[in-house]
Amino acid sequence: MQSLLYRTESIKSNSIAHYCLSFTHSFSSTSHLHSSSLSNLLKGRISRNHLQQIHARVFRIGAHQDNLIATRLIGQYPSNISLRILHHLKKPNLFPVNAIIRIFSEEGIFTDAFLVFNKLRDQSLLPNELTFSFLLKACSRSGNSYYVQQVHTLVLKLGFGEDPSLCNGLLSVYARGLKELHSARKVFDEMPDKGVVCWTSLISGYAKFGLSEEALGLFLCMVKKSLIPENDTMINVLSACSKLDMLNIEKWIGNFWYSMQQYDLGCSGCDSVNTVLVYLYGKWGKVDKSREIFEQISGDGKRSLLPWNAMIGAYVQNGCALDGLCLFRLMMELNCCCPNHVTMVSVLSACTQVGDLYLGMWVHEYMKGSRQKSFLLSNANLATALIDMYSKCGSLERAGDVFDQLVVKDVVSFNAMIMGLAVNGKGKEALKLFSQMLDLNLRPNAGTFLGLLCACSHTGLAAEGRQIFKEMSQCFRIAPRLEHYASYIDLLARVGYVEEALQVATSMPFKPNNFVWGALLGGCVLHNRLELARIISSILVEVDPNNSAGYVMLSNTYAIDHHWGAISRLRLSMKEKGVVKQPGCSWINVDGVVHEFLAGSSSHPQNERLHSELQVLLKEMKLAKWAPWDRGASKISVVLKVSIIGEAGCLTCLNDNQNYLRNGLNRIVSAETICLQLTVKYYKKRILSCHADADVLDSLGRDTRKNSLPLIICSF
Repeated sequence: MQSLLYRTESIKSNSIAHYCLSFTHSFSSTSHLHSSSLSNLLKGRISRNHLQQIHARVFRIGAHQDNLIATRLIGQYPSNISLRILHHLKKPNLFPVNAIIRIFSEEGIFTDAFLVFNKLRDQSLLPNELTFSFLLKACSRSGNSYYVQQVHTLVLKLGFGEDPSLCNGLLSVYARGLKELHSARKVFDEMPDKGVVCWTSLISGYAKFGLSEEALGLFLCMVKKSLIPENDTMINVLSACSKLDMLNIEKWIGNFWYSMQQYDLGCSGCDSVNTVLVYLYGKWGKVDKSREIFEQISGDGKRSLLPWNAMIGAYVQNGCALDGLCLFRLMMELNCCCPNHVTMVSVLSACTQVGDLYLGMWVHEYMKGSRQKSFLLSNANLATALIDMYSKCGSLERAGDVFDQLVVKDVVSFNAMIMGLAVNGKGKEALKLFSQMLDLNLRPNAGTFLGLLCACSHTGLAAEGRQIFKEMSQCFRIAPRLEHYASYIDLLARVGYVEEALQVATSMPFKPNNFVWGALLGGCVLHNRLELARIISSILVEVDPNNSAGYVMLSNTYAIDHHWGAISRLRLSMKEKGVVKQPGCSWINVDGVVHEFLAGSSSHPQNERLHSELQVLLKEMKLAKWAPWDRGASKISVVLKVSIIGEAGCLTCLNDNQNYLRNGLNRIVSAETICLQLTVKYYKKRILSCHADADVLDSLGRDTRKNSLPLIICSF
């Protein structure tokens, strides 16, 4: 209170009249204006120079005591000047008081808003619904339940208890701002007329604080009453759906189907429910069912972006990236709605899955050129998706550009960039970025350390990895989770410390899962520890009996020692259990078209030409003596890393005993340049531990320079 009085009393020594009259020397064009004309000039937003001239004129003609003019002047200034204007009024009415309360609430100065309100009551001025509306806005930003209860009491006492806008305001503050959902529900139940806004506020509160079933139950009641959900309603409903576990997803799918059969929901109601079903089926993994329901949504329903986002997201989350991209293209061709940042995050994730750098770049440019440009570098999810896409498509330079241009760099953006460096084998750079993060006093989280451990694992930095794993718990008080142990074990196994990795796996506070045993198994195979590999393969089969990886690895270890009978028995066991080896898959971008290749499939229309050119490529690489191709049972897998247009490529080799590994190699050549674009994306996430730069591009395209043919290396 003293600070407010000090601010108001300071007008005596720093007169606002003197402040404004300093501009009268430049005031000529409005010298003839009277009070009503000045009032009209103060409507809307005006430039600072004109405002000061008008304000000076107000004092010159003595119009500063006019409540209407004072109210409009208050609306033009920030709170510190507006408070002086209010103080100068000898007989203020409710309008300027409401105006200053509104400004305080917008600026988040809720204590001063209530001080002005108390002064209003001292002057025997009765508040109206606008007064309480502005106070509730201040309360929502304060998070202080005491002030909300005071306002609620006065609303009821002064007879505003049935005012729809105030009831909605109270409901919103209780549900969204204070987490007092019991009080919010009480206000909701006592409302005589419940509009869509109040339903949305309560659904939003339930969804925000994890009460998904209550939110969905309220949504069902809403559509049964033939109320048409707004866009905000549906966003909150889908947010509630995202927090359901698998058991409850199945339950709510049944509830929605039952409601659609038993009640006449109308076209809009059915479209809303179908949008939710598209999302739920996608989360459940039933993408075909999601698409079936998506097609049932009416044309009017598809003018909304939500069903498109739900369906595209369902495809991407379930690994059907190409289908998601096709649907996105259809949406853009139909021009039925404009994509937002949610759409673009899904599309960027799809680009990451298939390695489509050019579509990802198009999305980036689209966002720059659209109305979402200001949102582009301030939204954490979108920025993270861009960094992730660029880094996993091999364009670290572009990922770094996005990171450098961020308005605010938080832990999430640092984590994305660290992981991007990690997957590209830039372990030392990732550690350097971590140091920069600490210099900015940003506290790392579990995701940060997962990225750092991956970076060390990908580049064989054993000593640094040990130090990071140790500091994680001792210095930063972050308990390692199962994924941290898996990454650390992977690091130790890769660099040859198989026994130490096994000790960590058996002593950690979690039961080792298939990822932990898989990391150990990879290290055993890499370092020719075949006996231990067989033991771990057997454990992996027991831990995850429906996953073919353990069976295949065990079969490969038997094959090395020519144990064909054991292999036959293992394959018979797989057949009896219905375990099928998941085929490797590569996606390749040629002239903007993404081609998909499955291991063992010859369905591609250029299959014969591909294999013919492949043989030429292999012969030329042998002649170039780039890699030894005959190592007994061991195979060499070759991957051409992503290369930006005009840059030299880099060949990466991995000495790998697993003959089921399939790698993709894309090479587009033209008459002007041998290496125009090099892209690779593989379905099975493999870490390449042996990097070798090789100048072999000159030997690749002597006879293939003109045909722009993608070359696939497969079935090693």
